[in-house]
Amino acid sequence: MPRRREVPKRPLLPDPKYKSQLVAKFINTVMRWGKKSVAESIVYGALGIIAERMPNESELRVFETALENAKPLLQVKSRRVGGATYQVPVEIAPANRTALAFRWVIGFSRGRSEKTMAERLAGELMDCYNNQGATIKRKDDTHRMAEANKAFAHLRF
Repeated sequence: MPRRREVPKRPLLPDPKYKSQLVAKFINTVMRWGKKSVAESIVYGALGIIAERMPNESELRVFETALENAKPLLQVKSRRVGGATYQVPVEIAPANRTALAFRWVIGFSRGRSEKTMAERLAGELMDCYNNQGATIKRKDDTHRMAEANKAFAHLRF
């Protein structure tokens, strides 16, 4: 890793079915142990289930709205000042917001009780679209924690 200059990010090719870079990035996040075809079948299966259950909505729009609803704006970071540790609220960079939303949606869908991973992921995405479910609760808890500690915002680093 160079210290002096910014390293350019590799371009991400959009996924073949929806031509969306967001879906391609989500597939890469779902992927485990290099099994991309399995991750693609899970994500495309989930989007197919969403298309069946919500026929009047575009599944890609439901996906994008669900992720937008799941993205947190603030988080708290620990900051040690003179022997005391404070929880300092800080804003999250846009790339990190997306990554957190991906991680939360995938993590909470893995913990759901439906039979297949595609059904779990579809259920969690539809919950996020409707502003409910475990992912939205995690986002609200994060925002609530930041709001409760906004008195320490002047300690931001």
